[in-house]
Amino acid sequence: MTASSTPLPFPILIGDIGGTNARFSILTDAYAEPKQFPNVRTADYETIDEAIQKGVLDKTSVQPRAAILAVAGPIKADEIPLTNCPWVVRPKRMIEGLGLVDVLIVNDFEAQALAIAALSDENRERIGSAAGDMVASRLVLGPGTGLGVGGLVHTQSTWIPVPGEGGHVDLGPRSKRDYEIFPHIETIEGRISAEQILCGRGIVNLYRAICAADGATPTMSDPADITSHALVGSDKAAVETVSLFATYLGRVAGDMALVFMARGGVYLSGGISQKILPALRKPEFRAAFEDKAPHSALLRTIPTYVVTHPLAALAGLSSYARMPANFGVSTDGRRWRA
Repeated sequence: MTASSTPLPFPILIGDIGGTNARFSILTDAYAEPKQFPNVRTADYETIDEAIQKGVLDKTSVQPRAAILAVAGPIKADEIPLTNCPWVVRPKRMIEGLGLVDVLIVNDFEAQALAIAALSDENRERIGSAAGDMVASRLVLGPGTGLGVGGLVHTQSTWIPVPGEGGHVDLGPRSKRDYEIFPHIETIEGRISAEQILCGRGIVNLYRAICAADGATPTMSDPADITSHALVGSDKAAVETVSLFATYLGRVAGDMALVFMARGGVYLSGGISQKILPALRKPEFRAAFEDKAPHSALLRTIPTYVVTHPLAALAGLSSYARMPANFGVSTDGRRWRA
């Protein structure tokens, strides 16, 4: 049964459920520091309920009364399948089996958006010369298992996270080199979405397309190998892969900044953004971000950052759990009570 947006009862289980990893903490009250637990690999457990029981509840004497879980996928009805993982979230079953009385499910990039409302300088690195902490709408993009996009709109002294599936917008060629490479990009039903390139498997997709365009044989199939070789300059195709990855990420980030009028800044989250920081510091990302005629002057004023906080989504959810009145989070159809 869905509930209104009254505060959840403490202790609260906080969870960030991605396609590959799930991260958990428990917030005992509004003033406590969250108790962290080791990351859980989604492939190691058949269900999310099993992962929570074995990965969290069996390792602590604190029994959560409520849970706020951020999941990678659209939230529908009482069964929520995850986009890049075989788990299905069933809040009613969680209440029955895990001893919870209140469960709120939000989109994973809604949680990332909550995190960037008040991210300190030590938890972010600015890319480019545009600076400022304007209290204005913000945007977060996270290339990882997929490509997540979330907005954070500021209005009437409230931060309102805007979830969506922006990672699935079309991404097309612009340069001469793009037109050589794009015919070799693996498509989904004939189209190339941003996520076909701007995620872990997308790095492999792009690398293979570059090799095909040059008549070369690909020698790597792991995105980590490709990025590692690129950053040390030991493989020409890998170097171009990461350079173009940064360019295309800049293009999509600029597009989304225009959609949200994100004068408060654009934030790149996730492990890939952190790993390829040396490439993002080069001119390609920022040049592609700003190349939005007739609005290039506007884009030049918008700061861009890489989120370096290791558990940004959990931090965002914890902020909401402590002070829900500060955020305009809709709970309609996304909250279940015993």
